[in-house]
Amino acid sequence: MANLDRINELIGEKDFEKALIELLSTKGWEKDVLRFPTEEDLIQNWANILFENNREKDRLNDYRLTCTEMQQLIEQIIALKTPFKLNEFINGKTVSIVRDNPDDKLHFGKEVSLKIYDRMEIAAGQSRYQIVQQPVFKSKSAVLNDRRGDLMLLINGMPVIHIELKRTGIPVSQACYQIEKYSHEGLFTGIFGLIQIFVAMNPEETVYFANPGRDGKFNKDFFFHWANVNNEPINDWKIIGSSLLSIPMAHQLIGFYTIADDTDGILKVMRSYQYYAAAAISDKVSKTDWTQPNLLGGYIWHTTGSGKTMTSFKSAQLIADSKDADKVVFLVDRIELGTQSLNAYQNFADARVTVQGTEDTGVLTSKLKSDDVANTLIVTSIQKMSRIKEDGGLKAYDIQKMNSKRIVFIVDECHRSTFGDMLMTIKDTFPHAIFFGFTGTPILDENEKDMNTTATVFGNELHRYSIADGIRDKNVLGFDPYKVLTYADKDLRQAIALEKAKASSVEDAIDNPEKSKIYYKFMRSVDMAGSFSNEGKYIKGIEDYIPVSQYNCEKHRKAVVQDILENWKTLSHNSKFHAILATSSIMEAIQYYRLFKQEKSSLKITALFDASDAGKNEKNTIFKEDGMAEIITDYNKMYERDFSIKTHDKFKKDIALRLAHKDSYLTIDRTPKEQINLLIVVNQMLTGFDSKWLNTLYLDKCIEYENIIQAFSRTNRLFGPDKPFGTIRYYRYPHTMERNIEEAVKTYSGNKPFGLFVERLPHNLEKINYFYKEICDLFENAKIENFEKLPNDVNEKAQFAKLFKELNDYLEAAKIQGFRWKELHYEFGQGTGKPRLTIDVLLNETTYKILALRYKELQGGGGNGGGTDLPYDIATHLIEIDTDVIDADYMNSRFEKYLKVIEQPNVDKTEQENTLNELHKSFAMLSQEEQKFANIFLHDVQRGDIVMEKGKSFRDYVTEYIATAKNDQISKVARALGLDATQLRNIMESDVSETNLNEFGRFDELIRSVDKAKAKEYFEAIEKTKIPLPKINIKVHKLLRDFILSGGTDITEA
Repeated sequence: MANLDRINELIGEKDFEKALIELLSTKGWEKDVLRFPTEEDLIQNWANILFENNREKDRLNDYRLTCTEMQQLIEQIIALKTPFKLNEFINGKTVSIVRDNPDDKLHFGKEVSLKIYDRMEIAAGQSRYQIVQQPVFKSKSAVLNDRRGDLMLLINGMPVIHIELKRTGIPVSQACYQIEKYSHEGLFTGIFGLIQIFVAMNPEETVYFANPGRDGKFNKDFFFHWANVNNEPINDWKIIGSSLLSIPMAHQLIGFYTIADDTDGILKVMRSYQYYAAAAISDKVSKTDWTQPNLLGGYIWHTTGSGKTMTSFKSAQLIADSKDADKVVFLVDRIELGTQSLNAYQNFADARVTVQGTEDTGVLTSKLKSDDVANTLIVTSIQKMSRIKEDGGLKAYDIQKMNSKRIVFIVDECHRSTFGDMLMTIKDTFPHAIFFGFTGTPILDENEKDMNTTATVFGNELHRYSIADGIRDKNVLGFDPYKVLTYADKDLRQAIALEKAKASSVEDAIDNPEKSKIYYKFMRSVDMAGSFSNEGKYIKGIEDYIPVSQYNCEKHRKAVVQDILENWKTLSHNSKFHAILATSSIMEAIQYYRLFKQEKSSLKITALFDASDAGKNEKNTIFKEDGMAEIITDYNKMYERDFSIKTHDKFKKDIALRLAHKDSYLTIDRTPKEQINLLIVVNQMLTGFDSKWLNTLYLDKCIEYENIIQAFSRTNRLFGPDKPFGTIRYYRYPHTMERNIEEAVKTYSGNKPFGLFVERLPHNLEKINYFYKEICDLFENAKIENFEKLPNDVNEKAQFAKLFKELNDYLEAAKIQGFRWKELHYEFGQGTGKPRLTIDVLLNETTYKILALRYKELQGGGGNGGGTDLPYDIATHLIEIDTDVIDADYMNSRFEKYLKVIEQPNVDKTEQENTLNELHKSFAMLSQEEQKFANIFLHDVQRGDIVMEKGKSFRDYVTEYIATAKNDQISKVARALGLDATQLRNIMESDVSETNLNEFGRFDELIRSVDKAKAKEYFEAIEKTKIPLPKINIKVHKLLRDFILSGGTDITEA
């Protein structure tokens, strides 16, 4: 075990590989390591294990599997193709083949069933756990070398986990990239197609993720870090090897904690907090004494957007598989959520699991009484379950039959109306059932309802993953909330002060000593928002005296609408994202809707509410119905639909799908006219609705605690660089709302509020300046002027990559908060009596694009394809920044000025040199290749070899030179290898990368056009030795691949 204590010495990848193997062999994996096996070796190893596990008479009858029988299994794997479908293959317990071994006369020509894997046989029974060192992947191309992976883990002979390792100092992203590259090359096929989980490791960091398949997308948002039960990330390789990759955990990961999600046809793997929650529920059920009444299981506190639906499903599946309960019932709080949850659970279920819906209480009763194992998992609403006695016509026998079952209730969004009579009715009907709750915002002592909390109703907290944890782990976004005043504080304060002083004017208040005392108390001593004293007594604030009518008026609504319209383009990224306006009542929602129509805004706006939003003060039924009819009519006209008030449920569903870009609206981002820009609601969509396309919430209602976190969380789903956070703008009783937000954050951040609210514009601008200065210092120390090229030192390149990415993060946030390139001077107020804060942004747009161009050039610094690991991460979205147009006018003006100077007789040499230096400075706007040809062109100008053409810009000449050079380079390659120059030119003119190089077989076709005799002659002339034809093929492949991916280069002349 000496290697395990040498973490600081694990510099080499081979040392790391050896140490990890040594560790795993002490954590349940066999000590005999399979070294450098080919696919054929692994198939034979699988055959041997299948034989040992299936020797009985009714299976293999003690006769080994033939090569053709194993080929039947491989063909099944190839036919299933995707990891999604192969997950069911692995977890199906058995597979079938037709015996063709003539020695097995009993089964010859007949189908037999073979046991391949039992997820319940963990480190027991027939389970085998093997380590593979450097498996050999046979190249799918005749001219490419075979490849070797690092480590592979086999369960019962099946490769289910693949591990790529990198040495200390190489980012784990390089291992991820290598896995992705292997996948796109088609290496994970055949028996390797069984791989379910990828693990990318260096000694200091580990990420794991589900295999998306060769045609799938490797999405970094689903590359997970393992964590402990307290959600503290684990990166130490020794702890990872002793936990995540150990037996039994690795066995459970494949058998229990992967999900083949039928929603999008991809394989998913659970995050660590989901595992801890599901395991906690399963363990609790396994220890339950079913004879006891009023069983409280506990509750799971997992923040919104963290995958509670998947966690609750896995919890139920674990219970069902273990046979520790007869029924698992998912209870959802709203009837309309029943269908949504049922669909989600059914999509998670595999061929062995059936999830039952319930059309009515009669069907629900029959499923609860049923002994059929297919009726184990049931989804229904709490409303339906609470009516089971009154609607179902139950007899004593029925109740007795249901209560003879061991029933587990899992209650979704358990902070909601489950605290009413319905849950009590269900508990009375099923006195020996056990109840578990899931919520992102539990009811705690601070906001108890009817003298109850989530703990008193469901039992103790079993696991917590708070919103602060989610933001830290980048599983959800933080928030950027803004308090927007539609009335000036001083005006409201004065109005309340005069009212309380019973004064008709300021003069009247000041002149009367009694009135004056009261007046100045409210003007000077009373806070805008109320608060609690140390003794727990509530002290009113100014806003506590403001009547609701102050906000339920046209003036306030117009100010809100104006604020929304003024900020729309910036916050929505020019309507790329959608927003919700939450109002205080149906009346208000309709009035807002009509106000937007009056403004003749180009925004596509609709509104959604129903009878349950009405409340006690909603008396104007006619107004509501007229408003609803108007909204639906407008919607039908706008989107060519035919909804009515009678089909309101379908109307609501259409809005939800359109806003979420789901089902028939999956590609709606390409058709803006089909989108909803702004949805006006009262209570609808503020809980339970998920859409990554929603980035802003406008809030014109006063809410507290769980309702704040739930509403804000509609905006915090991950999207990408364009959505760094969710934006909230709130208007009604703004100071009170600010206080409420602080209290909600304190309550629901799990005492870890850091990161919940993003930094504001002044901070982000200062950070832009800071990182720009750091970049300037870096290039200055490397003695590079004007950022004209990258530093040569690899560590300096790594530092630049890091600094530019951080600068860009702050820049993207600042843009949403109002930063514009055209305005580099900003002033900010800091409160009464304090000087204004002034910030001048040092970075301009031209320089930013030059830096972005240098960042793109980092890609050329190596890569896995060439066998060189880059010691820095490259962010994909940053290399997609448009740098094609970088102030060409400025560069052209410098060139024209230089021409005028050199054309003058007796020109001063100092002036000529200064003008030339100015022109050279502008070369930083060009790529390295463009700079090379710009200098060649400039030398030709200086020698007088160029006849200048009117209307032609400097960049035009450079582009022309490059095109000529490229044609010359292509011609040289075509002559040397005797290939089709047109084919080569077509490939190079397309947007080619390593992953799409052979798209539609174009690279293979180019290779086939090569004249092998000419190629042999060329390489032998260069190397001055005879070369066998197979090696010529490899050299041709490498030369063409490097030539194309580099964008063209001069080849050695023969």
